[in-house]
Amino acid sequence: MNLLTRIPLTTPGAKTWIYRGIAAALLGLAVLGAQAATSASVEAAPKPDATAAASEAVSVDPSLFTTQTFQWKDTTRDRPVPAKIYLPAGPGLDAGTVPLVVFSHGIGGSMEGYSYLGRYFAAHGYASLHVQHVGSDRQLWRGNPLTLVSRLSDAAQDTEALHRVKDVKFALDRLLGDPVGKVIDGQRLIAAGHSYGANTTMLLAGAKVDMNGNTVWVKDPRFGAAILISAPPFYGLGDPLKIVSGIDVPTLHITATADDIQIPGYSSGVADRLALYQATGASTQAAKVLAVFKDGSHSIFTDRMGTGGAALNPKVKVATRQLALAFLNRLHGKDTAALERWSGQNALLLSQFEKVAL
Repeated sequence: MNLLTRIPLTTPGAKTWIYRGIAAALLGLAVLGAQAATSASVEAAPKPDATAAASEAVSVDPSLFTTQTFQWKDTTRDRPVPAKIYLPAGPGLDAGTVPLVVFSHGIGGSMEGYSYLGRYFAAHGYASLHVQHVGSDRQLWRGNPLTLVSRLSDAAQDTEALHRVKDVKFALDRLLGDPVGKVIDGQRLIAAGHSYGANTTMLLAGAKVDMNGNTVWVKDPRFGAAILISAPPFYGLGDPLKIVSGIDVPTLHITATADDIQIPGYSSGVADRLALYQATGASTQAAKVLAVFKDGSHSIFTDRMGTGGAALNPKVKVATRQLALAFLNRLHGKDTAALERWSGQNALLLSQFEKVAL
């Protein structure tokens, strides 16, 4: 019997206004992954040679970037905020000249994740700060398997969702006050995230949610744009127009036709991502871009190699980071035709591409 049919997926009365259902879905994916040898529904693991070839496809010349890790702690919340920054390499880094992407990982992730993006951004002139959220990071997968459901449920609470936003704000404050942050251009800051991290990013960009009868608005006005990868809906809060229509910064939305999380009793797919895209910035006429890859998977946008197809995985990763760079360069006036050129070059990978007011 599948574990999911025997263990309740949420604790009684749990508030999961940001991520209701996703914790359960990821639990299902973890269980299925453990049963890969016997379950026909799980993707076959790529062969070692295929994995090596895929890793090579997304590699970046290490001479083009440097990294540094931080073990910060927000004493006001008694909460560690680890982070890792990817910086452009070379002697030409003048003070206040480097744009910064601040990246929020998905549930169960860490500051080490999405390195294929961080390395690439840095190699092309953009610093990338990857923040680790200790209440919903990789520690969830460690410990007693019988309490995994409880840990995932805790990670999906409204309190953790707000802590994640505070993590990003705190990390940005600390970086800008650190000597390494002197090269950062504080006028060119971009929030980004995948999955749960995309929810965090939307809140930073101006999404409004109602909690216990009060409107929660935690926008950070320092961010001038947002990159949303596999953004789930704000579960249980109704029409997304009420939540994200007021976002007034340019947004890039990335998903795939098989960007699905599906287990018994729960399903979330590409339709959820498209609904959020349609609603985002609707009342402000904010610029936005949508790219939908053919096939793929929800985890194809992580560092995992082989998910979504051994051959497709590196192609989507390469195209994703090129699209993000084209979006950033277009925003900053470096290449006004970058998006159109990207869509033409990647037409065979795409199911849909749309650009509004950009």
